[in-house]
Amino acid sequence: MHTLLTESQDRDQAMANSTPLLSETVSSELGVPNNSEAGLQTLDEMIEWCVDGFGWQQFLQALLVSLAWFFDGQQACISDFSDAETPCDSASDGTIYNSIITDWGLECASSFVTGLPTSCFYLGCLIGGFAFATLADSSLGRKNLLILSCSIMSLAALATSFSPNFWVYSALRLVSGFGRASIGTSALVLSTEIVGKKSRGLIGMIGLFFGTLGLLSLPAVAYLLRDASWRYLYVSTSAPAILYCLLIFFFIRESPKWLLMQGREDEAMAILTKISPPTKHGRLKSYFLSLPNTQETTKFDLYSSIKDLFHRRWALTRLAKVIALGFGIGMMYYGMLLGVGNLGFNIYLSVTFNALLIIPSYFVSYFLLNGWNRKSTLLGFTMVSGVLSVACAFVGSGSVEIGLELASFFCTCVAYNVLVIYTIELFPTSVRNSATSMMRQAITLGVLFDPTLISAGRDIPHLTYTVFGIAIIFCGFMVLFLPETRGTTLSDTMDEQEQRDFTFNNS
Repeated sequence: MHTLLTESQDRDQAMANSTPLLSETVSSELGVPNNSEAGLQTLDEMIEWCVDGFGWQQFLQALLVSLAWFFDGQQACISDFSDAETPCDSASDGTIYNSIITDWGLECASSFVTGLPTSCFYLGCLIGGFAFATLADSSLGRKNLLILSCSIMSLAALATSFSPNFWVYSALRLVSGFGRASIGTSALVLSTEIVGKKSRGLIGMIGLFFGTLGLLSLPAVAYLLRDASWRYLYVSTSAPAILYCLLIFFFIRESPKWLLMQGREDEAMAILTKISPPTKHGRLKSYFLSLPNTQETTKFDLYSSIKDLFHRRWALTRLAKVIALGFGIGMMYYGMLLGVGNLGFNIYLSVTFNALLIIPSYFVSYFLLNGWNRKSTLLGFTMVSGVLSVACAFVGSGSVEIGLELASFFCTCVAYNVLVIYTIELFPTSVRNSATSMMRQAITLGVLFDPTLISAGRDIPHLTYTVFGIAIIFCGFMVLFLPETRGTTLSDTMDEQEQRDFTFNNS
């Protein structure tokens, strides 16, 4: 273990030493200011200077990459309609009869059985998250992992429409979840690594906004197909996702940060040259000329990023706190989306109202990310969300109950949005995708408890929302033990992150 730790530290030190923006020798020869004169110290700052903020090419790339969240959002909550239970007259509340429950005669089945497909989907997300966690930081990269994940999810969803029985259906939902696991993480990291810190919050919100659009599209599609089989719902959501995979294969660029960390300087320079003004190409070229040959020191093995996270005490403890935050927020966020049927309200309207609230949460989150500290924002919104959820559990049915549920869900949405950006800022490039992926797996782990909890809540009215509220309150306290990241520049290596944390703590 000591040997592995030493090798990891040596590799990070070599990488840290290999990423000065401009060496004094090259700078002086080319007539370009050196690092201290230019005020640039990292690749992140060079990219921000190079692209001059947020250009139209970056916007188009971010838009196309973020579209992956649309299909992610659809598959995450499609079981609200395909697996809907039908205990009452559809004429009175619009409950779906054309679901797997009626198709396979599961009306009298236990809550464990009816909730099994949804649990399988999120179990697949959990397994896939751990299986894919390091691939984006090591061998595959951000773009290729996004294509792979989206392809598995969409093809499995299409195959689900041909399921001959309940057990095959559940197995295919697990495979679909396995593929879906890394879509959001890969899309988020890929889109944010091409911009500077000023645009990072906006780009992150664009991706989450597309996820909301995907969720919002579900009630509309399900309502249009309410007289058809649930199988058409899977076909109509998976076919466009398959076409999207081809689109990103041909039109999306890889992250220049990841390429540079892999020693592929020529490819990184080609991408940055395309998105930067011609007047900056000379400075950009001099930056890459100043880099020594790092091909051998930057090639990671498959699990190098996980080793770095677990071998460095500060990284492991930081990751554990982020995971705790993700668990509580995830249980609350997806639990409310999946459990709206327990409120006795029209399912189409319930899902639509909750999904509509996500949109203003992005605008609120964007302004909070620019104006407030990450820690105080997360702490405040998790606490308020938990209190409102517990209050919802003990208020009788009616407009007050749905109002408290919506208010609690809105606070959870803001906390979720801020946590996503906060996690990106807490970890350096060399482990960022792995750390963000593990945070999302913590969210998935929280969701795993939701189907059973929601089913049990039909017999114990106060149970579901009480547990949601307590979970997010206790997990929210973890943010008190994390550093503040507002206004910071992203680090590239673990050593660089350590040095910045040390400097910040001493100052």
